[in-house]
Amino acid sequence: MKHASELFFRIALLAFALFIWLWALNRPISNTMNLLIIIGGMLLVYPIVWLGRMILDRQPTTSRAVWITTFVQFAVGTLFGAAIIQAVTTHQDWPGWRLPIPVGIGLLLVIITGAAFLLTVVNLALKGFGAPFFIALSRKLAIDWLYAWTRNPMVLAGLALLLSLGIWFQSALFVLWVLVLFAPALLVFIKVYEERELEIRFGASYLEYRSRTPMLFPRKPRG
Repeated sequence: MKHASELFFRIALLAFALFIWLWALNRPISNTMNLLIIIGGMLLVYPIVWLGRMILDRQPTTSRAVWITTFVQFAVGTLFGAAIIQAVTTHQDWPGWRLPIPVGIGLLLVIITGAAFLLTVVNLALKGFGAPFFIALSRKLAIDWLYAWTRNPMVLAGLALLLSLGIWFQSALFVLWVLVLFAPALLVFIKVYEERELEIRFGASYLEYRSRTPMLFPRKPRG
């Protein structure tokens, strides 16, 4: 019964997030609102992460970490999703210098990084029994395959995919948005909140994994 209610709750959150993303995708909005979503949404991630970490540390139990993480990931994931949708669908309206890189190269990079991102999702599903963000928290620690090279292959592939989109769009401002606003917000979430909740849920096994595996940039697994 407990797992059924938790699954229903996650499905409800996912449906609500999809509603927000579809609203952002289909509803024409003003330039001011667009900036609020693309820029303000990224800035809003920081207080959410700080508040979530503060609440998490007050009573760091496994069951409590699961519920707090669900809400934090829902809030952060919804902001990221809405920002990405708006950035991708309105990039052609952004002024600025166009990157002198052939469109074909950008498209090839999008295909490669997109495939890599999907591979990380499959890796997490098979080895951690989980899915990105609040859809399904991993039920075991994923430490094999891509996760043996870096603790966050999905983050690395996702950032590479967004940068590839910017190159494909030939938009310097899109690339700057990814590097200056999106990436720092995502990495702060990972470093400040997610690493702590994984430590609470998986204990010594996560600490040992963290000590031997780099956070982001891949390194050949030891021994």
